[in-house]
Amino acid sequence: MVNYRIIDAHAHIFPDKIADRAVASIGGFYNMTMLHSGTAAALIRSGSEASVEKYLICSTATTVEQVESINDFIYDECCKHPEFIGLGTLHPNMSDYEKEIKRVAEMGFKGVKIHPDFQHFYIDDAKMMPLYKMLERYNLLVLCHVGGMKDDFSSPYRLANVAKTFPKLTLIAPHFGGWQQWDEATRYLNLPNVYFDTSSSLYTLDKRQVLSIFEKLFYKKFFFGTDFPMWDHKEEVNRFLDLELGEEMTQDILYNNFAKLFLD
Repeated sequence: MVNYRIIDAHAHIFPDKIADRAVASIGGFYNMTMLHSGTAAALIRSGSEASVEKYLICSTATTVEQVESINDFIYDECCKHPEFIGLGTLHPNMSDYEKEIKRVAEMGFKGVKIHPDFQHFYIDDAKMMPLYKMLERYNLLVLCHVGGMKDDFSSPYRLANVAKTFPKLTLIAPHFGGWQQWDEATRYLNLPNVYFDTSSSLYTLDKRQVLSIFEKLFYKKFFFGTDFPMWDHKEEVNRFLDLELGEEMTQDILYNNFAKLFLD
């Protein structure tokens, strides 16, 4: 049996005192059962059972007032846990986003996480363009939730509009490019500055579908992610290994592709 190196490229954590409430809110939004509590300790405990080495951690600000405190929390957790790699957050209604973008860069974050469905904005809304331009200038990437059938905030074609407008801005489209919108993802997101992760999708995609997506969007642009605390690490790793993609492709997605973008 091959012992693969593993990075979880999509994990959420929350302060201990609000973790249960935050997890319940997310589970209610998606009408899905969350498997863990969402604390840093729970993340490490779950990941260690699957031999995960590193975690890309983030949290989404649903109000402007939450932005600074969330960024401080993620920064503090990264200082405590060297296996954590942090993303900051921003909110589309911020009046002085440049100040916070500069602070995010100074904290050493690789980029920011935004969630159009939670934050109620269209990915390609005109009001977002100055924010993307500023992120591009500071060489900060954007992990942006994509996909879902509730509304049109986060459709793959909207992310494609941003990617084409800002070709030097690195974008990560999780959930195989668009949760429940995989045909649209493969149609619009084969772009040089767009990357992907496997989170919250392996439970419903079969090997044929996965290989088709990799063929159209190129597997070397994919990272393994769990969307913790929604999913369990051991379960998600096993789901991925059950695809039997071959040693090279498996190791690239579990570790190498992420390491090339984030750690080199």
